[in-house]
Amino acid sequence: MTLGATYFDDAYARSGDPWGFRTRWYERRKRALTLASLPRERYRRGFEPGCSIGALTRMLAARCDSLVAWEGAETAVVRAQEHLRGAEHVHLAQGRIPQDWPSGDFDLVVLSELLYYFDGTDLDAVLSRTVSALRPGATLLAVHWRHEVVEHVRTGDDVHAALGSLPGLVRVVGHVETDFVLDVFEAPGPGGARSVAQREGLA
Repeated sequence: MTLGATYFDDAYARSGDPWGFRTRWYERRKRALTLASLPRERYRRGFEPGCSIGALTRMLAARCDSLVAWEGAETAVVRAQEHLRGAEHVHLAQGRIPQDWPSGDFDLVVLSELLYYFDGTDLDAVLSRTVSALRPGATLLAVHWRHEVVEHVRTGDDVHAALGSLPGLVRVVGHVETDFVLDVFEAPGPGGARSVAQREGLA
């Protein structure tokens, strides 16, 4: 079954940064790789569900004209608000997917360390709603831990296999390390999926 909300509430009650997002070099390096993997320099409207305390959110905000960031744990939302103070174009709220979903569509959706908490039914719902929310030419970035964790319903590799099987998306970046897997998909526009070099007339 999908991991319950109590697990996350308890984790943030015990620690302000239970996964070391702000302190560990592993997390800082992974965020840098995440941002470097985005094929577009700017995005009009992005969505980051499960944004935790906002460590990645702050960096995504620098690349987006408007960013919707959701987190299910109330304590984490409060800490994210502190971290994102002054970023008026970030719309931070408490919300849990897939039962909740923001209105409108997006040209960037980031699913970071999130999907392995969902059971099959909820995972299918998240992926379906994600694909439906992507504008033509939009970017979908996913990055997940690869090691087994007791609280995870599935592995990061399982998650990315499901992502890779989605119709209508083209993988434009694939990065695998011992610890995590990162994939970037594009929802093709009228001209089809194009690389960064192709967009800039270099290839």
